[in-house]
Amino acid sequence: MNGFGPLHAARNTLLALFTLAATLVAGSANAECGEQLPAPTRQLASGDGYQVAFVASAWPVPLGQHFSLDLVVCGPPGAAAAETLRVDADMPVHRHGMNYRASVQDRGGGRFHAEGLMFHMAGRWRLIFDLHSGTQTVRLTHEVVVQ
Repeated sequence: MNGFGPLHAARNTLLALFTLAATLVAGSANAECGEQLPAPTRQLASGDGYQVAFVASAWPVPLGQHFSLDLVVCGPPGAAAAETLRVDADMPVHRHGMNYRASVQDRGGGRFHAEGLMFHMAGRWRLIFDLHSGTQTVRLTHEVVVQ
């Protein structure tokens, strides 16, 4: 034994605890986006430090029927909150979108409600979320398969 054994063991234990604590804090910060939405059907789109958590009024999303989304937008620490949100959807494989334009209401505190969405055919759809803040626009997407 070189005399550093217990000291190294204590240091390694502390490093492991700090790493675990940092991982848990980072994980809980990510988990907080949309916590107020029902967990069983909550979906998450993320990118560029932003997240959009959402639930549809019906899950799985119905074919050929209007549905709505309740959404929560979360940004990275220190970023300006999204001033507006635009919600759309398309089918990349078929190169077309919905036949309807969604309307979005700002409910304050990063919460939004979108109505008037309809997936008129079965297949892979891509929900598109455009977050606008000042001169910046961030686009997030989330794929949904409709049967």
